[in-house]
Amino acid sequence: MELELTRTVKTNTSTIGELKINGVFECFILEDRDRGLKQSMTISELTELKVRTRTAIPSGRYEIVISFSQRFQKMLPLLLNVPAFEGIRIHPGNTDADTEGCLLPGKNKAPDMVTNSRVAFKTLFEKIQVAMQREKLFITIS
Repeated sequence: MELELTRTVKTNTSTIGELKINGVFECFILEDRDRGLKQSMTISELTELKVRTRTAIPSGRYEIVISFSQRFQKMLPLLLNVPAFEGIRIHPGNTDADTEGCLLPGKNKAPDMVTNSRVAFKTLFEKIQVAMQREKLFITIS
């Protein structure tokens, strides 16, 4: 299964994008501010531009697995090998205060926020769990 996140709304505090699964719109995604990071940059370039807990992850392609989150005390999707970042997960949340680089799904969007995040996450997580039983999952962020 291929997830594609296209960042469409960028502000000084957050980024909102549209998530598609195999080309079909699934939900909106809220992230921290996009500072133009790219997966192809060096670690030193990334850390120079990154503002800790206030920066969207680099655009690029990442494998997704499901693992236990110590912070949330439950199983959640985890993006692997995100340069200059650790523990990037997909989880519910509504504003940039709810993310430290993670991807927050929402059914609707408003300025600097997504809404109905728990509903959007539940639907997305169920699809991810089913797909993981038969194939690897990847997300491309642009």
